[in-house]
Amino acid sequence: MMAATTQISCCWQRTMSSDEWSTAEDKGQLSRLLRKSRDSPFVPLGMAGFVAVLSYGLYKLNSRREHKVSLHLIHMRVAAQGCAVGAVTLGVLYSMYKDYIRPRFFNVPRK
Repeated sequence: MMAATTQISCCWQRTMSSDEWSTAEDKGQLSRLLRKSRDSPFVPLGMAGFVAVLSYGLYKLNSRREHKVSLHLIHMRVAAQGCAVGAVTLGVLYSMYKDYIRPRFFNVPRK
């Protein structure tokens, strides 16, 4: 049990070559979130869209008129998931453009 703990702690101290980070840089959750949002800016956008749709849906829950609550909640969930999935899709498309299309057509070196 002690050897596994030592093994895990050794892995955390190493610097990963692809992301170039170590635990010494991460002071807390906020700094980690800021670093991740710099790497992929569409993730916080998706999170913000998710929260916006969710809060708007909960606000409009009182004025649903003839609709059932379950139907309103299902529509809210689908819209919120659509925001999150759309943001992830935009992020993937942007990274593909940045890594493959731009270097090929505009002679920009790859990372």
